Formats: sequence, C-alpha cells, structure tokens
Amino acid sequence: MTATVTSRPAAQRRLVGELDRRADRRHRLGSLRQLGPNWFAAVMGTGIVATAAATLPLQFPGLRGAATVVWALAAAVLVALSVAWIAHWVRFPDAARDHRNHPVMSQFFGAPPMALLTVGGGALLLGSDVIGMPAAVAIDWVLWTVGTALGLLTAFAIPYRMFTSHRVAADAAFGGWLMPVVPPMVSAAMGALLVPHTPAGQLRLTMILLCVAMFGLSLLAALVTITMIWSRLVHHGTPQAGMVPTLWIVLGPLGQSVTAAGLLANAAPAALPDLYAKGFMVFSVIFGIVTWGFAMLWLALAVAITVKTFRAGELTFTLTWWGFTFPLGTCVTGSTVLYAHTGANLFAATAIALYVLLVAAWTAVAIRTVRGVLSGDLLRPVTS
Repeated sequence: MTATVTSRPAAQRRLVGELDRRADRRHRLGSLRQLGPNWFAAVMGTGIVATAAATLPLQFPGLRGAATVVWALAAAVLVALSVAWIAHWVRFPDAARDHRNHPVMSQFFGAPPMALLTVGGGALLLGSDVIGMPAAVAIDWVLWTVGTALGLLTAFAIPYRMFTSHRVAADAAFGGWLMPVVPPMVSAAMGALLVPHTPAGQLRLTMILLCVAMFGLSLLAALVTITMIWSRLVHHGTPQAGMVPTLWIVLGPLGQSVTAAGLLANAAPAALPDLYAKGFMVFSVIFGIVTWGFAMLWLALAVAITVKTFRAGELTFTLTWWGFTFPLGTCVTGSTVLYAHTGANLFAATAIALYVLLVAAWTAVAIRTVRGVLSGDLLRPVTS
C-alpha cells in the first residue's frame, strides 16, 4: 500500500516532465517557424563592428584583438542562423514561401548574402591573424562566391516580383527596398580585397571588372530607390515608428559605395594598366567625397527623425533596430578610405566619431536582441 501511494507522485512527475518536454519542443518549433531572413541583419551589424575596426585611423592596443573576437562572434552567429534557416525551410516550407511572397519581408532576402560577404571580408582582415592567410583566403573565396551569387539573385528576383506580382501602394517605399540591391555593392567592396589573391592575367582582370560592374549595378539601382524613398517622405511624411530605423538603411549603399570605390582603387594597380589605375584613384576620391557629403546629410535627417520618434515614446524595440548598425558601419569604412586617400583629418575624425556611435548602437541593439530571444518576444508571430 505504501509503495502504491509513493509511486503515484513519481509517475505524475514523470508525466508532467514529459508534457513539459513536449511543450518545449512545440515552442522551439514554433519559434523556428518565425525565423525570417531579417535575422541575418544581426550578423551584418556584428560583422561591420569588427571590420570597421580593422582599418580605423585610430589604432590602440587591444583594438584588433577585440575586433577579432567580435568577428568570430559574427561567424558563429552566421553558422547558427544558417543551420536554423535551412531547418526552417525544410520544416516549414509554407512559412518560407510566405516570407518570399510578403511585400516587406521579401526585401530582407538581401540580408543573408550580405552576412556571408561581411564575415568573409572579416576573415581576410582579422581572421587571418588566427587561422592564417591561406585558410582565410579560402574561406573568403567560398563566402564571397556564395554571397555574390545569392546577392545577384536577390537583386534580380525581388525587384522582378515587385514589378510583376506585388501591388505596391503610393506610400509603400521604405529603406528596406534597398536590401535586395545592395549585396552586389558589398560584393564589389569585398571582392576588391580578393583581387590580389586572384591569379594574374585574365582571371584577375575579370575579377576586378566584375566588381566594377556590380558597383554600377547596385549604385544605379540604389539611387533610383533612394529617390523614391525621399519622394515618399516628402509626400506622405515620416513612416510609422516601427519603420523609422529602416531610414538608416539608406546610409548602407552610400557608405558602401564610397568604401567599394576606394578599395577598388587600391586593387586597380595589380589588375589594370597604369592609366586606368590612376583614373580609378581620382574617381574614388571625387565620387567618394560627393557621396560622403550626401551621406552626412541623410545621417543628420535620420538622427533627427529617430530622436523625434523616441521623444514621442513610440520607438519600441524590434529587429529593425539592426538598421542602426551596418549602414552606419559603412559610413565608418567609407570615411576611413577617404582619409587613407586624402590624408584629410576631417575624414579621420568622422570615422572615429561614427565608430564610437556604431559601438554604442550595436551594444544597445545586441543586448535587446538577446533579451528578446531569451524571453521569446522576438520569436512570436508578427501580426500585420
């Protein structure tokens, strides 16, 4: 009789434990169902903190080591998200198709290729200190190739679907529209780092010409899109609070184009005749300064609108806050390249100031993201 009485609580505990495990499994699967391409913006934002530090005008003891740790963190998050996203496509193909067909979420399919490219570039700039240059070059070639292929696909497929399938309202333009067309610009910048590691001759010539072509592809598409975003702001006012951080995405193609032009100018002497190499340097400086000026104007506007929204108490945390990081980081790298080519302290001071702002923004967003994941708030279905 005693054995029977005492066995019941044990059986109940086993039953409760099994139910809890099943509930946890359903919760994890439900969380995986909500995983979208926008999560890869966390890799982009983390990776740019590392790569921007690698060439910052002000270097001090410990900076490179810390940047290498941050790059390793970005690489680890990239691996984890890639595995989870593949599982998401296998386990929830209907949700994956919904993301692909959604007029807003589909824009963020540009984030995975940019995440690959950012981590790959960090392997050359920082990871080589740990794993050696041959391994770093091999890893970067793989990530650059896959990221470039995916980026060119998004640059074509997402606009094509917008032109042929989506019904777009007059006030629909937002910073996220830039996400599909910016990856080729990142490929151009990161590809410039690989030019010296490409066999001399036609292969190296082809590499730099492809990078220049992707620079132009992305730049012109981005300028058209930025014009539409400006028009939307003029005619319809600032977006709802949750979309305000996406205004910062405009800084991405601006800063990245300055960076790409400068890095291509650095790589040109190894791949092009002297006349064209010198022309690239002249172009990179003139284009860079002009574009940098507009980027600073947009940065001021984005800050003003963000502060206004924050003071109104409407700026609650969402994953769109990662828009504060990568685009700002491209302005750091663009300023750094201009400083390297002109020697102007204006660009050095700007790079340092923006990097401090970048680290502050990344810290705030990363902490809130971790909290949101642990609490489950960021893994719940988003109602529209």
